[in-house]
Amino acid sequence: MTLQGKTAVITGSNSGIGLGIARELARAGADVVLNSFTNRDEDHELASKIAQEFGVGARYIQADMSKGEACRGLIQEAGRCDILVNNAGIQHVAPVDEFPAETWDAILAINLSSAFHTTAVALPMMRAAGWGRVVNIASAHGLTASPFKSAYVAAKHGVVGLTKTVALETAEEPITCNAICPGYVLTPLVEAQIPDTMEKYNMSREEVIKQVMLERQPSREFATVEQLGGSTVFFCSDAAAQITGTTLSVDGGWTAL
Repeated sequence: MTLQGKTAVITGSNSGIGLGIARELARAGADVVLNSFTNRDEDHELASKIAQEFGVGARYIQADMSKGEACRGLIQEAGRCDILVNNAGIQHVAPVDEFPAETWDAILAINLSSAFHTTAVALPMMRAAGWGRVVNIASAHGLTASPFKSAYVAAKHGVVGLTKTVALETAEEPITCNAICPGYVLTPLVEAQIPDTMEKYNMSREEVIKQVMLERQPSREFATVEQLGGSTVFFCSDAAAQITGTTLSVDGGWTAL
């Protein structure tokens, strides 16, 4: 399939899952808008490299996803948004009674409220274009829970609920809204945690991955950013035109337990 002529805005996309999704959308022919809260030369260079590699339009727009006005401004500055991928997110681990209130607020703002703000501005653009796709990157934690991750679990459950609501509101239009729920994904951030975990448990790399990091992921394999990108491209395809308001688990069987 081709997404030529479409513009995709991907939040939190200068690394990891967001960047992987942006690359796969560009590979399919979409122009892409990258985003994060930084505004470095390397952020803009990243967009230039994608443009050169895939022969598409690509640019980087700085916006702080913890601020509603900035979220809305990102879509407005993009000028067009046929495909919206709400990916930006942060995490913090602590018991509920020790969880910092300001961290709770930040996680809810970035992981959940940002998706509301960007979608609110993108939907009129999609309606004007006569076509649209919203893909929210939730998590296995949008369908199940783990201890010590109260804000993240609450936010990701909220993303799944928001996905269903937007899908119902656009059900009679050529617009769909779905959520992808990854399990553990091998990103640069996760990769960087492996050596310290090996030292902590006195285990080999393979033992740490299978017995510690992927304990809850039955496949005992990480999902890849390319797989999540491919799943996003599928949701943008004609084959998925009647798939809306649902979740796709890319979690190696985690939520089947």
